[in-house]
Amino acid sequence: MVLDIRSCVPAGACPVINLLLVDDDLEVLALLKKFLEQHGYGVAVATDGPTLWQAIERQVPDLIILDVMLPGESGLVLCQRLRAEHAVAVIMLTAMGELSDRVVGLEVGADDYLTKPFDARELLARVRAVLRRTGEVRSVLNDKPRPVLEFADWQLDVTRRELRSPDKVMIPLSASEFELLLVFAEHPQRVLTRQQLLDMARGEACDAFDRSVDVQVSRLRRKLDTDATRAPMIRTIRNGGYLFSPSVRVKR
Repeated sequence: MVLDIRSCVPAGACPVINLLLVDDDLEVLALLKKFLEQHGYGVAVATDGPTLWQAIERQVPDLIILDVMLPGESGLVLCQRLRAEHAVAVIMLTAMGELSDRVVGLEVGADDYLTKPFDARELLARVRAVLRRTGEVRSVLNDKPRPVLEFADWQLDVTRRELRSPDKVMIPLSASEFELLLVFAEHPQRVLTRQQLLDMARGEACDAFDRSVDVQVSRLRRKLDTDATRAPMIRTIRNGGYLFSPSVRVKR
């Protein structure tokens, strides 16, 4: 069963931001749903993969909070499928706190990762940070068109948050991959440290570890470096960080 609870919004108010909580612990679902609704979010909940897809068929949320340990398909498998089918932000929850587990979560496309047990206020802060950096907080969206950036025959449409290859095929990007690529494209041919990349891509609320940048860069490289005859677009600078090697121009 999918529980779909929406907060009422007065006429003229900003649209409600919709979240989807996915956890098989009904007590956790009830507590988090109530807490997040008290902070103005619309909340739907699901307990496994089938009910997650049912909820998405009804309405694609702005952000999904997804537990790793679920009956049937795991949260990692579901996140991977979500990333392939929807441009929705994902925060993963897990009882496992090892670095390797967090890296796997990022590898399959999660935008953030929170280890149980956690304070609900920390989850709220992470929800706000992810929504802020992915542009999904509709009350602050800017209608002014943003440019299309071109590099090495690729195109990054900043308004639509789309990446297209030289043969015009759209390449799916997670929210965090898009933000990182945008930072690179806005600072081409310049060495950026891991901390600079974190600060510019995720903002002051980020408390991510350096390894998360390496994971995201690795994923971007696999998507960008499709031509073996060309040098890698993202170069590793020893003891420095990373450098985006192509020149970038704004499409007119």
